[in-house]
Amino acid sequence: MSTPENPFEAAARSPADPSALPAAAASSPAPGAAAGDGWNRLAEQFARDYLKDRRSERRWRVFFRLLWIAIFIAIVWAFVAQRNLATAASGPHTALIELRGEIAADSEASAENMVAALKTAFEDAGARAIVLRINSPGGSPVQAGIINDEIRRLKTLHKKKLYAVVEDTCASGAYYVAVAADEIYVDKASIVGSIGVLMDGFGFTGIMEKAGVERRLLTAGDNKGMLDPFSPLNEKQVAYAQTMIDAIHAQFIAVVKEGRGKRLKETPETFSGLFWNGDQAVQMGLVDHLGNLDYVAREVVKAEEVIDYTPRENVAERLAKRFGASIGAGAVRALQGSIGLR
Repeated sequence: MSTPENPFEAAARSPADPSALPAAAASSPAPGAAAGDGWNRLAEQFARDYLKDRRSERRWRVFFRLLWIAIFIAIVWAFVAQRNLATAASGPHTALIELRGEIAADSEASAENMVAALKTAFEDAGARAIVLRINSPGGSPVQAGIINDEIRRLKTLHKKKLYAVVEDTCASGAYYVAVAADEIYVDKASIVGSIGVLMDGFGFTGIMEKAGVERRLLTAGDNKGMLDPFSPLNEKQVAYAQTMIDAIHAQFIAVVKEGRGKRLKETPETFSGLFWNGDQAVQMGLVDHLGNLDYVAREVVKAEEVIDYTPRENVAERLAKRFGASIGAGAVRALQGSIGLR
């Protein structure tokens, strides 16, 4: 059994004597060399990870660019396909255009949308006649007037008839449009009429007095603050506004009389702003017959196939409106590397 070495004897040995060093210490590299190797390995690992991340980022960038391009192409294709759907029909058919909701510049029933649809329908050689199906309370006299004028122009140009078919409501500005039709068909319970003009607003002067609020309005021009809801009514300005809407009303009456001609059985109430049901409207000559779209296509136009020419906002267009800015920007990056008749 060997005896443990005396530590003092071990310490007394020469440091230069290799036998005095432990075996592990004699075989290990110098501390500086070990640290250098560790940093090299760390740098290599970092470089590999960095290149891997860059390749992954590049792949995802290419993927999203291609995705933006695909979405953009799909939207354009869907838009064109929707616009050209009606023109695909070549056989005899009845062309349908829907006029729904308020007639206004920024609505689906705007003059811009309606005129575009009317032109397409009238120009289609297969369309035997056009049916304008109406369900609207009215709206802008300007927009309604543009549609009325265009209907009359296209009828003369293409020698085709246009029939109006009323569903629930054809009032005021919608009736302004309808009287351009060759005949108007309604349901017995449809609401028709309201031949009048209105200018509405509110007055807050009484509330302001009770609340102790003072209106301070500065204008350059005596009538610039005309009909301001926070100022007392000015009789002269009220008379001026009344004259203006009376003139628009007179235009409305003239259009109705021109469109309906001798069929109209005028009474003191005809142009008063009242409205009537379908049966009453037939008796008054405001409309011609009872009937719906299928009846008109089958019995009047004699072309049962109905092709819809209405400009509708499809899913692609809604998507484009909602995400249009981001889609457009993504595609570019990818390619680069109240007056109313109502």
